Amino acid sequence: MNLNNMKVPKMPGGGALPALLKIGIIGGLGLYGVSNSLYNVEGGHRAIVFNRISGIKDKVYTEGTHLMVPWFERPIIYDVRARPHLVESTSGSRDLQMVKIGLRVLTRPRPNQLTEIYRTLGENYNERVLPSIIHETLKAVVAQYNASQLITQRENVSKEIRKILTDRAAYFNIELDDVSITSLTFGKEFTAAIEAKQVAAQDAERAKFIVEKAEQDKKSAIIRAQGEAKSAELIGQAIANNPAFITLRKIEASREIAHTISNSANKVFLNSKDLLLNLQEMNLETRQK
Repeated sequence: MNLNNMKVPKMPGGGALPALLKIGIIGGLGLYGVSNSLYNVEGGHRAIVFNRISGIKDKVYTEGTHLMVPWFERPIIYDVRARPHLVESTSGSRDLQMVKIGLRVLTRPRPNQLTEIYRTLGENYNERVLPSIIHETLKAVVAQYNASQLITQRENVSKEIRKILTDRAAYFNIELDDVSITSLTFGKEFTAAIEAKQVAAQDAERAKFIVEKAEQDKKSAIIRAQGEAKSAELIGQAIANNPAFITLRKIEASREIAHTISNSANKVFLNSKDLLLNLQEMNLETRQK
């Protein structure tokens, strides 16, 4: 049997499958290109673009939707809003006291220098720069002050730390919006010495108050004695000028005694002759001079 002379029948629609395959491939590539040629930059962010051929582009892209070449380019998004960083460092003061100081720093990258930041520091620029410069600055500043000065001159210490940190961070294209000292902790010995000093100061103030009170009591006693002497002098003059003054005082005393007895809960028995406390025996006549 000669197979060379046999004819193979053509399948109906045999050319449609490659055409559909081509359409599917083109459509898939188009969909991939459209979906990967757009990227968004959210509010408070900036973007730079890395090109596989030319490297990092110098342009910084602001907020919004931007175009890029799929696969050849990829965006790198940076958050340019201020972010807080808390750092604690243990340093020695000028009088050799160990001080644990806590610092809160608000930092953000310079938006127009993002390409340089990426080339030199990468995306984690904060973790690479801030810990080293903050620790070094804290140790340098704290060493210039005594432990007590760190408390009394806290504002000056904070200003000096901020000035040095701002200059150091600017070298790495990082801006500092705020620097504040959050905590100051001293060693046990220094803390105990401060407490003892406060107790001694309180005792001194208390002793000073006692001395002043004694002085005031002394002055009050002198004034009171002078008043009593003056009163006695006036009474003596009154008696000399008018002997009935004594009789008047006796009547006043008798009235007070009678009032006290009448209001007392106890029972008091008096002789009928003494009901008026011998007022009837008083000589109410004044002496004739």
